[in-house]
Amino acid sequence: MNAHATDTPRVDPALVAGNTTTCAGYAARHFGWRVEDRVGVVTLDRPERKNPLTFDSYAELRDLFGRLKYAQDVKAVVLTGAGGNFCSGGDVHEIIGPLIRLEAPELLMFTRMTGDLVKAMRACPQPIVAAVDGVCAGAGAILAMASDLRLGTARSKTAFLFNRVGLAGCDMGACAILPRLIGHGRASELLYTGRSMSGEEGERWGFFNRLCEPDRLLGEALALAGEIARGPTFANGITKTMLHQEWNMGIDQAIEAEAQAQAICMMTEDFSRAYHAFVEKRRPVFEGN
Repeated sequence: MNAHATDTPRVDPALVAGNTTTCAGYAARHFGWRVEDRVGVVTLDRPERKNPLTFDSYAELRDLFGRLKYAQDVKAVVLTGAGGNFCSGGDVHEIIGPLIRLEAPELLMFTRMTGDLVKAMRACPQPIVAAVDGVCAGAGAILAMASDLRLGTARSKTAFLFNRVGLAGCDMGACAILPRLIGHGRASELLYTGRSMSGEEGERWGFFNRLCEPDRLLGEALALAGEIARGPTFANGITKTMLHQEWNMGIDQAIEAEAQAQAICMMTEDFSRAYHAFVEKRRPVFEGN
């Protein structure tokens, strides 16, 4: 290799600077945020009210998940709530009350903002693990639904409460995503009645990947997210993308899309590293590239 090739960066620094960021130093204002071992932890932190959302927290969550799309230092995310509950939904006094006084353009501004939060969660390449204890209602249930994996407890109570306040169950993608998780009939029951789904029901129906003891819930969620974070980051992001995009594809389209995606993954250092580790009979160590 000649000196010129050796001295030339493989990637133009301007390209990297314009398309990557870090999130470990991000200072959240309306919820807790920390990064440990490449796992970002979002903690909804208003335990005295069972962690309801506000206009501010909706917007900041949307923006943070949008930023995570470009983050180099976060490989998986845990979403949890403080004080033994996950999230009680939109704050009655800070969201529901003001909404009844708004005109149509501002109402649409709000509903698009909440929908954009779900879009940002699905678009960020990091798998999201929701650690759901206690109350998980309304928009809180949507946040759990929009995550990639869900760990619950026997005392989890998940309710899509929209019809209880005179609204349709078609909120933030619920009518599209929930039936894919638990089936059309079960989703219809929850969305028409607004009743709570117990932790045991949630696990049996496939909403929860598994149930944990309350005092071990966050630890198990962090362990699961950490395992994912130590894996092949680029490939995991492709898997999440394809799981989402293939909802709108026919089988032939999906097979071709996966062929193209897998060919791209075969060009990564992670794939080469895994092969050589297999040949040498050792566990591959991924670098998160």
